Amino acid sequence: MAEFTHFNEEGRAKMVDVSEKPETARTALAHSSITVSDDIYRKITNHELKKGDVLAVAQVAAVMAAKKTWEIIPMCHPIPLTGVNISFSWEQVQQTQYRLHIAASIKTKGNTGVEMEALTAASVCALTVYDMCKAVDKGMIIGPTYLVEKTGGKNGDFRRSEQN
Repeated sequence: MAEFTHFNEEGRAKMVDVSEKPETARTALAHSSITVSDDIYRKITNHELKKGDVLAVAQVAAVMAAKKTWEIIPMCHPIPLTGVNISFSWEQVQQTQYRLHIAASIKTKGNTGVEMEALTAASVCALTVYDMCKAVDKGMIIGPTYLVEKTGGKNGDFRRSEQN
């Protein structure tokens, strides 16, 4: 079992020193989703919302969030990202509901991982869709949000065995 490294000798939070860790290629893929009404689905896919192209704006918000993760998650390091990709797919879950699946793929070459950047990007993407569509219906449901896989680093690779 891995030990927690974000605590100092006094039991207080600290940012982990990664200066001795080797630089390696690191990737992370996170997933989130947002379930919307049939009305919102049609408005998004037909570009009928007054705030603009929902998926284009959400995609840009996700990229910005990945780049700024270290500013909002206290113990995250600023990381030079080498790639950020956000992709979408739709699924009809009931006759009157659709789920937008969001995949956030992040890459870097560095001495700490990009899991938090991927999770933050996926989360902010879903939140942006909510924000842009809330005037139509506030009943949207976000989640689940989870890490699908990560590569590189001291702890090795991780791949979720079950996807939600």
